[in-house]
Amino acid sequence: MKLVVLGGGESGVGTAILGKKKGYEVFVSDFGEIKNNYKEVLILNQIPWEEKQHTEDLILNADVVMKSPGIPDKSPIVKLLKKNNVPIISEIEFANQFTDVITIGITGSNGKTTTTMLTHHLLMQGGMNVGIAGNIGKSYAWQISENKFEAYVLELSSFQLDGIVNYRPHIAVMTNISPDHLDRYNYDYDLYIEAKFRITKNQTEDDYFVYDDDDEAIVNWLSKNTIRAKKIPFSLLKQHEEGAYADDKNITTNINNEEFTMPINELALEGKHNVKNAMAATTVAQLMRIRKETIRESLSNFQGVEHRLEKVLKIQNVQYINDSKATNVNATFFALDSMNTPTVWIVGGVDKGNDYAELMPLVREKVKGIVCLGVDNSKIKQAFEDVVDVMIETTSMVEAVKIAQRMAEKGDTVLLSPACASFDLFENYEDRGKQFKNAVQNL
Repeated sequence: MKLVVLGGGESGVGTAILGKKKGYEVFVSDFGEIKNNYKEVLILNQIPWEEKQHTEDLILNADVVMKSPGIPDKSPIVKLLKKNNVPIISEIEFANQFTDVITIGITGSNGKTTTTMLTHHLLMQGGMNVGIAGNIGKSYAWQISENKFEAYVLELSSFQLDGIVNYRPHIAVMTNISPDHLDRYNYDYDLYIEAKFRITKNQTEDDYFVYDDDDEAIVNWLSKNTIRAKKIPFSLLKQHEEGAYADDKNITTNINNEEFTMPINELALEGKHNVKNAMAATTVAQLMRIRKETIRESLSNFQGVEHRLEKVLKIQNVQYINDSKATNVNATFFALDSMNTPTVWIVGGVDKGNDYAELMPLVREKVKGIVCLGVDNSKIKQAFEDVVDVMIETTSMVEAVKIAQRMAEKGDTVLLSPACASFDLFENYEDRGKQFKNAVQNL
């Protein structure tokens, strides 16, 4: 059997290692450059590879192709493979056939990394030997090849779910849905929603689907489609016989006739959206029979996620916050919503078909100045230049932070929450966040 891996990054190299271990003839092809650390791994494992090209003769004779999530369907090599009816799957789908451990799959437009890490933290603290993979950490396929965990918590993007045929999580979690990556879905929101719901398509009556019952897109889809998994909602607005809800003071979950309550002010994470993330993670922990005391303790000592509303430093009584992971409007909405002081907002990057209208009331209420950090800021200027007093454009992080410092006064917050992808000026959102933190530390 010949396995061709498109993309020589984390998921690609992990898939290649697992494929070789399982007796496939493996070839890795990357249209860009493969990072040196991954090249070393491929050489060490005697796996042939190419970079800066796709040699069609070596690719089209594959029995199966694993496409890395970053490669769009409209790329020429993918179109050619489809034309030749070569099966294309995701890393999750490929790896999953070689394991029977249970997985918890977590998706959503926002909150999925926090919910994945929090869920993993609760299960680990509860004594389970559990791995974390998907969009985060070491590749799932790579970890399956090493075979050392009894369960996995997987953060799954819509791109990873696009390539699923038989993968079935025992517990699927959907944190929310808002327009994101529409450039990859022909600017059709319904196609993106369908991709997200692939997470539950293979689930059976023995599985669980945990979802935000306040989310319009999710509720709407569920009203028109049936799923086999047992539905468990969480909500800030409605109480549920089975599921999770919150009032002003506490979160409450009712799972398997077991009630769990915890004061919101004891949660390590702040903000309404994090109350939801905590409800989702708690629901999973209860389904996995983790003790209530352990859950309570773990929710109060969780450290949070880098680049997600991360407090960097307070300088001259101005708080600098790194929310570089906010790559869409909805994520930035949560960030602005949780600001309690006048805010200087650093925004911009590669626009993915954003509609800034929903941010307007928050910008009017909270934002005193905007620093645009992108190659093309025209859409942001159009949306907000009449709403804020000061708006300045820049194309370097160091300059952006210095300008923000000049705009901010004692008691203010400087918030990097770009609402856009980072690829115009940075390698990725992590690189953008690290540059922000360095710039702040050098003020």
